[in-house]
This record gives sequence, structure tokens and C-alpha cells, in this order.
Amino acid sequence: MQIFIDSAEVKELKALAETGLVDGVTTNPSLVAKAGGDFFESLRTICGAVKGPVSAEVVAQDYPTMLLEGRKLRQLADNIVVKVPMTPDGLKACKTLEEEGHPCNVTLCFSAVQALLAAKAGATFISPFLGRIDDGGQDGMGLIREIRAIFDNYDFQTQILAASIRTVGHVRDAALAGADCATIPPAVFRALYKHNLTDAGLEAFLKDWRGTGQSIL
Repeated sequence: MQIFIDSAEVKELKALAETGLVDGVTTNPSLVAKAGGDFFESLRTICGAVKGPVSAEVVAQDYPTMLLEGRKLRQLADNIVVKVPMTPDGLKACKTLEEEGHPCNVTLCFSAVQALLAAKAGATFISPFLGRIDDGGQDGMGLIREIRAIFDNYDFQTQILAASIRTVGHVRDAALAGADCATIPPAVFRALYKHNLTDAGLEAFLKDWRGTGQSIL
């Protein structure tokens, strides 16, 4: 499963990209507003730091303006993916942009039939929002499994990008359910390394090694 970072914080993204474990980045208007700075310059810097897909979202709600915004965003870098909303105009824009060779990420997906429509529109990615679905008392991971089954039934090439990830458990379960990608906050990414037995085992090894009085270098 590909791991994307859900952030627009340039310095943080650069640092995480240096791990070699980051496959891409997703941004949205809320994350951009939180990060501050110049929108276009930030995107250029992120695209330079991360070689994989970088989702940048249009803010227009009508089809003609979405096309204009999407085309402009794609001029920033070759790895920009145009993020469009799950609306009639958004899917129409997705279809046109994809036909022009501009990859799209359809966001704010909350049902399997919405994902089906996005796949039929030719979307490169579909972003089901797991955490928000769970917040409403429904089964976010069940949605991933439903979308996976539909896409496999009809050999759709659209990639399932699990979004609104809140926990390490979400990452694990999304991988088990067959998501192609998960976009996660930086804090969750860092938590993927952690396990109390790893820490305890490492400390025991180091203690025993110090007792030998030897050095590798």
C-alpha cells in the first residue's frame, strides 16, 4: 500500500520525504489555510521534495472554472494531481481533465456508488473519508471493502486512496481491506514506527552490548 502524507506544511513534508517511505502528498483548502504561505510556491516546493503524486484541490464549484483551475494547477509540476469534489460538476471536470491527460483525485466520497461514478469518470484516485464515516456511526472500513469489490468486479483502474485516517489501526485495516493508498497525518505516520516491545527489545540489546565493552567502529 502506498503511503501519502496529508499535510501542506512544507518543512515537515520535506523531513518526512527524506525517510524514503513517503509515496505522495494530499492537500486540501483547510490544510493550505492552516499552513499559511503562498499557495503556489508551497505546492512547487512540495512537488520538488516528493516525487510521487501531490493532490492540489480546486475551489471552484462549477465545471468551466474547475477546468481552468485544474489546468493551472497542473502547470505547477508534472506530479500534481487535480483534486475535485464528488459533485456532478466535479465528476464532469474529472472526466474532461483525465481525457486531457491530467490525473484527478475525487474527494469527499462517502458511499460505494459515489466511488463507482468516479471510476466511470476515469478518476486516477477516489478518496473515501473513513474517519468522518466512523464519526457518523457507520463502518468506514466496510466502505473500503465494498469499493474494492466493485472495482475488482469491473477491472476499474481507479486507485482507492483511504482518507480521513485517524489512527495506526486505520492504516492497518485499510491495508487489509485492499486500499491502494492511505493518506495520513504526519503524527500517525510517525506512530507507525512505534511498539512498546520494539523499544524494550532494543534497550535490552544495547544494554547487553554495552556490557561487552566492545565497539563496532
